[in-house]
Amino acid sequence: MNWIIENFATFLIFLGILLILIEVAFLGLGVFILLFIGVACIIDGLLVAIGMVPATMGSTFGLIAAITLLLAGFLWKPLKKLQNDSETKEEINDFIGTKFYLESDISLTHPGTHRLSGIDWKVTSNKPLKAGIEVSIVKVEVGVLTVAAV
Repeated sequence: MNWIIENFATFLIFLGILLILIEVAFLGLGVFILLFIGVACIIDGLLVAIGMVPATMGSTFGLIAAITLLLAGFLWKPLKKLQNDSETKEEINDFIGTKFYLESDISLTHPGTHRLSGIDWKVTSNKPLKAGIEVSIVKVEVGVLTVAAV
């Protein structure tokens, strides 16, 4: 306990780094509160180290609370927006471009089937297609092949 009192600035910086690591490692920047408190601890620790803030519990924790609120106020919306911005990328699949002949007619309401790699797939298309026509796979979803006429 004496070490903490004698090295209060170092303790605050260490605590801040620890809180940030916990936020990143275990919460995946999902909550942000530990991030804000951690950054506030580091800033407060630096201010205590250079003598701008007295090394007392009341002033230190009051300043950490104030910095945390400021960080949350300014960074909450931008960080939440970054968290929600996610691109949906079309998956690359080895089946795309594979050609085969339809075994039965398919329409928008009646999909067909095709056995590929030992799995029976449902076959759909944006247009009605007749049996015997050669098609190419243009999209693969779970259990569903979307095809187009060649």
